[in-house]
Amino acid sequence: MLGLKGLATGIGSLPYANTEDALDLIFKYLPQIPFWPQLPKRDFREGMVAQFIEGLPCLKLKDKGIVLDADDKEEALESFYQRIIDKDIEHFKISQDFAAGLYAFKKRLQGSPSLLKNIKHIKCQITGPFTFAASINDKEGRALLHNSEFMQVIRSGLIMKALWQIKFFEEFGKSIIIFVDEPYLGCFGSAFTPINRENVIAEAEEIKKQIEEITNKIAVRGKVLVGVHCCGNTDWSIFTDINSIDIISFDAFSYLDKLVLYSDDLQRFLQNRALCWGIVPTQEFKGEETVEVLVEKINKGIDALVKKGVDRQLIKRELFISPSCGLGTLDTAKVDKIFGLLSGLSGEICQKISKK
Repeated sequence: MLGLKGLATGIGSLPYANTEDALDLIFKYLPQIPFWPQLPKRDFREGMVAQFIEGLPCLKLKDKGIVLDADDKEEALESFYQRIIDKDIEHFKISQDFAAGLYAFKKRLQGSPSLLKNIKHIKCQITGPFTFAASINDKEGRALLHNSEFMQVIRSGLIMKALWQIKFFEEFGKSIIIFVDEPYLGCFGSAFTPINRENVIAEAEEIKKQIEEITNKIAVRGKVLVGVHCCGNTDWSIFTDINSIDIISFDAFSYLDKLVLYSDDLQRFLQNRALCWGIVPTQEFKGEETVEVLVEKINKGIDALVKKGVDRQLIKRELFISPSCGLGTLDTAKVDKIFGLLSGLSGEICQKISKK
């Protein structure tokens, strides 16, 4: 058992410039699975791609963007892979300039035993390799998705970023959830997407495999769960076929009906793994949503899956929730309402959904 049922967490980005405001919100509403906040409004370096470039060769910030500078490529790659071979996790740290919320989050935990006592899991995140590579072009204007050499670099570097976060929070002895955020995979299947099913499965399997291998060698305290988050519609059987993934995080508000189409795959997946239902809308949030409406939406989704042959108890066993996507572009008043709704819904899941 993963111990997730009825709990709630966030996706990553919040629209605050002040770290304490972001943390106040998180610990008020999500005390059992808090997450460290990405704050792109504080600094462009906290954007979901820029935040993870430190330590990756040939990638540089320029005019609030990221460029590939491969002039010293051979030397840079040699040094990079030596760091990987040496398991030099500290070289791949995310510095405070790139993630103020990460450091403020840890400091608050260190200074508040009462907060720490309530935590069941600490949720972290990295940008997935496909989304990361799709966001950066070479000098010819081609996305690094088309460059197999740098795709391997990106995947290896992001794995080290995940491992660094695991070590960063190890002192608390809590289970760590790492979400691999892949909004780009919402485009999967398009004629303009230069990736195939085998690419996606292989990348995800390698991420989990290396995280497990290295955490075992460095004797990490606490369980590590790896999830994939995609806030668009995609071929969900890709993720159910990734044997090493523990959690699929999806936009349950907008795409629940699409997920139901993969009932056979979900029946297998849910034997020992979990769905994170992104049931509280973000961009679509109108302020008219209520806990009762969202409980009913979840129940209808469960009923639809059951009619397709998915065991009801399997669905409910590890059902936990989040907003449908990150909230970094919204206004703070709306974010407070979304998190309040999320918290209220979490409290209702065990009472109303589990009894049905």
